[in-house]
Amino acid sequence: MDYNMVGPAIVLGLGCIGSSIGCGIAGMASHAVMSRVEENHGTFIAMSCVAASQAIYAFVLMLLMKTSIQAGTLSALGGVGIGFFIGLALMVSSIYQGKCAATGIQAAAKQPAIVGKCFAALGIVESFSIFAFVFALLLIS
Repeated sequence: MDYNMVGPAIVLGLGCIGSSIGCGIAGMASHAVMSRVEENHGTFIAMSCVAASQAIYAFVLMLLMKTSIQAGTLSALGGVGIGFFIGLALMVSSIYQGKCAATGIQAAAKQPAIVGKCFAALGIVESFSIFAFVFALLLIS
């Protein structure tokens, strides 16, 4: 049995699990708020899908890790370590980004003028995903 692709599969799996949980949390808040207010539905939907970006980072890392493993510059065990810990960082970031989006959606429903500030908070949470992504790129290169 070939274990070379376990690491890339782990990073993709954890990233996608986190993104789906985060988007689900924010999406549920979006649905609840849209049933009570008549405007800004597009903004609420946009906030609820911000956590999907970690799945994109995970997909790119999966492809790069696969290439590095096939080229022999990354060992299968190194791939498992990187895949697990970076995937975990992406997953946790996605979940908390979804929670942050859910509260931002609720706050923006009461005060539409603070939408930009809510997106700023989502960007701060996103930065941790970007850090993990960049660190993984440094480790696999």
